[in-house]
Amino acid sequence: MLKARVSTIKGRIIAIFILCLGFTGALTAIYSWQVLDLKKKLLLMEEFHGLFEDILEVRRYEKNFMYFREASSLQEISVYLERAREKANRLAPDIIRIVGENAFKPFQASLLRYKTAIEGCFKGCGEPDIVELRAIGTSMVDFTQKLLQEKRKRINRVLKQILILPIAYMGGFVLLIILLFQSLARSILSRISFVQQATEEVAKGNFTPIENPGKTRDEVTELIEAFNRMAAELESRWEQLVESRKLASIGTFTSGIAHELNNPLNNISLTAETLLEECDKLDKGESKEMILDIINQATRASEVVRNLLDFSRTETPSLTRLQVKEVLQKTINLIRNQIMIVGVKLNVNVPEDIPPICGNLHSLEQVFLNLLLNAVQAMPDGGRITIDVKETDDGYVAIDVSDTGVGIKPEALEKIFDPFYTTKPAGRGTGLGLSIVYGIIKKHGGYVEVKSEVGVGTTFTVYIPICKTDEEKKEATQ
Repeated sequence: MLKARVSTIKGRIIAIFILCLGFTGALTAIYSWQVLDLKKKLLLMEEFHGLFEDILEVRRYEKNFMYFREASSLQEISVYLERAREKANRLAPDIIRIVGENAFKPFQASLLRYKTAIEGCFKGCGEPDIVELRAIGTSMVDFTQKLLQEKRKRINRVLKQILILPIAYMGGFVLLIILLFQSLARSILSRISFVQQATEEVAKGNFTPIENPGKTRDEVTELIEAFNRMAAELESRWEQLVESRKLASIGTFTSGIAHELNNPLNNISLTAETLLEECDKLDKGESKEMILDIINQATRASEVVRNLLDFSRTETPSLTRLQVKEVLQKTINLIRNQIMIVGVKLNVNVPEDIPPICGNLHSLEQVFLNLLLNAVQAMPDGGRITIDVKETDDGYVAIDVSDTGVGIKPEALEKIFDPFYTTKPAGRGTGLGLSIVYGIIKKHGGYVEVKSEVGVGTTFTVYIPICKTDEEKKEATQ
């Protein structure tokens, strides 16, 4: 449970905050301990300084005794010498820790020898050896000076540690926190960038779910899962939108369908009426011919209805090997009369050696139907539609759908595939046709390009991958 909480972004930020508090407390404790230790060292330094001053007093009264032979000077020497010996014995462990036992023992011996020489003067045992006494005094002064110097060095090191170590610790800790936050931010932003890219792809009709690259389960993971659920729902809605767009397309070329059905129905009606009125006068051969004509016209009407039903059928898209010529022909059959009614000429150029493509027939019919309807609507006074098909060097079949219509303004070309964007007057378009075209071709592994010049015309180029056999795929990978 605790591990799960820490794995979240909020939990990790709280953990870093607790770490900061813990480090601050530890640093404060260390700093306080160092300050107290420094205080002890300063107090010990005062003790050493007192020892040094006592030795200096001994030497001062020693000079007075040498020059003036005053008994009071011997008395003062004894007092300060005893104080020095008492301090040296009391501070012995600290002194040994600083200068070592080998240096301290000669100092103790010098104190004892100096005391013996002064006591001899008190007892009237003659004059002391002045040279020896001065040498002993000098060695005691030198020792205490050395002791003070070593102690000062140690205190200076402690002061540097008190000044430098907290800064070093704090700098290292700040660097660690920066690295932790940088790692956390990189983990979050890298996955957020996947969501951003996927969002842009959704706008283009690609609803591929995001794979979560992170190993931990946190708020970003939940965001990715929510996005994937949304993308799945949008894809379902998108399929419904494609189907509804099919129905809208059917409504757009209703006049062409009506004309296509009206001709065979009229022929059937006229032939049937003639057969009914003249049946007694007609011989068997003529009657049979008229019946065959009725059957042919009914077959023609049935073909129109079947094409319409095939186009509007709802099914799960599946990719199969298709011939581009067949796809284009089935699409043109749906809209041929609509093109003829508005006075638009249609030219189709499909070379015989064009390889098959991988696609879904009904989805591709929807693509080319939308492009052809847009081309027709771009030429209200008539014009020409040209369809050219060619194979590219990078494994695609390119289908150009060109018109001689009004063209598209440069500023509109950047938004032409955006959902609900349209250049048509209000009520003439939903702005979904080209967005659906883009989404369908994207799912086929292809892409769409557009070139246009105002007053000259527009060319949409649809690129669809060539359908390769298993053997061709193996050869391509070798």
